[in-house]
Amino acid sequence: MPLGAFKAALMGTAGVSTADVVLLSSQTASNSASITFTGLMTSTYGEYIFKFYNINPATDGVHFSFQVNATDGADYNDSAITSSFFRAVQEQDANPAELAYITNSDLAQSASFQMLTPSGTTGNGSDESLAGELHIFNPASTTYVKHFYARTSSYYSNHPTVEGIMDSFAGGYINDTTAIDDIQFKINSGNFDGTIKMWGVK
Repeated sequence: MPLGAFKAALMGTAGVSTADVVLLSSQTASNSASITFTGLMTSTYGEYIFKFYNINPATDGVHFSFQVNATDGADYNDSAITSSFFRAVQEQDANPAELAYITNSDLAQSASFQMLTPSGTTGNGSDESLAGELHIFNPASTTYVKHFYARTSSYYSNHPTVEGIMDSFAGGYINDTTAIDDIQFKINSGNFDGTIKMWGVK
């Protein structure tokens, strides 16, 4: 269903027709290993936005991530990603906030899953969760690589021993000039609860 003009503006799509921002799919995980969207990324839309709502892992100290399949792919380990990753944190004990590049959360021509939260940080408490969004551009292109960026906000389990808020940023490209049509989200260890919605932007 198309967004209203006000909601379109809130999603960063102000100036486009409200009929051009469309909710394509919504999936809710309940102690699930992954959420997968298959066959929905086509040339109909030039941008796809995935929104994460209350992603809560079953295992403490894990990370949330994604990977894609090219057309006719099936195993989410063929498309190489190159990316950068940084995060800002503020602990509950009011220690000075930190801003840092996180080298173990970026990728260099790797078929691994791209982290959307830093390794070993996302908590599993009943009051802990993460939210955020991922944008992928022109995944159906058969000429160009596919650019993406993501931002998540998570209640982290410790850093290194105190809980707090973590604002994480990832960006890069999927180095594949074939069309991308599938995407999978998962926690690196164990299952999770939460909802992911997929939007198309013309």
